[in-house]
Amino acid sequence: MDLTKKELIYEGKAKKLYTTEDPKYLIVEYKDSFTAFNGQKKATMSGKGVLNNKISSRLFELLAKNGVESHFAGQIDDVHQLVRRVKIVPLEVIVRNITTGSLCKRLGVEEGMKLPRPLFEMCYKDDALGDPFIIEDHALLFGWATKEEIDKIKEISFKVNDILKDYFAGKGVVLVDFKLEFGKDSDGKLMLADEISPDTCRFWDSSTGDHLDKDRFRKDLGNVMAAYEEIWKRISE
Repeated sequence: MDLTKKELIYEGKAKKLYTTEDPKYLIVEYKDSFTAFNGQKKATMSGKGVLNNKISSRLFELLAKNGVESHFAGQIDDVHQLVRRVKIVPLEVIVRNITTGSLCKRLGVEEGMKLPRPLFEMCYKDDALGDPFIIEDHALLFGWATKEEIDKIKEISFKVNDILKDYFAGKGVVLVDFKLEFGKDSDGKLMLADEISPDTCRFWDSSTGDHLDKDRFRKDLGNVMAAYEEIWKRISE
């Protein structure tokens, strides 16, 4: 396959999408940009795209070895991936193992509580609305997903959580929570999409509790790139 980028068809906060010679595949380019609070806070840090590409590629490969199919087809170079072309389901899924972030703000619960079982939440993907939290009935009644699709999304999400939580525990990292997106290929097959990185996951060092993710940018904690580099170091050993 010719892996030359052809036409830019989408540019988001952290990635660009290009067509290839094969209509079933796209090229993802990871950018050096950081955004938070629905794009209200922005920055650019050299090397961020490289790290997110490498981390996400490694984690998609790990999931594939454990039976979780995704759009990921291979890492091309430092900032590019080859992915299957999918139509994104307009839902963002959040799986939480420990209370933090928006959950604590919305519900007034204490931060750092270990949940007795993983919490599954959904948001409607719409930047203009700030990706609002929704319940299952919203998705069903407004046609954003079918009951079968939501059940499959839940099943995959909990499997991803089991795999990644155990994997990172072995690396001295607590998987606090993470966001997933899903898409359907040209045959209508549902699979994992987007990325899995410190942009989309919360990682805490299991010994010190240090944040090793985008919260360092959100909360102005400093050493943002060092945290991303630490995650890559631990999973590449």
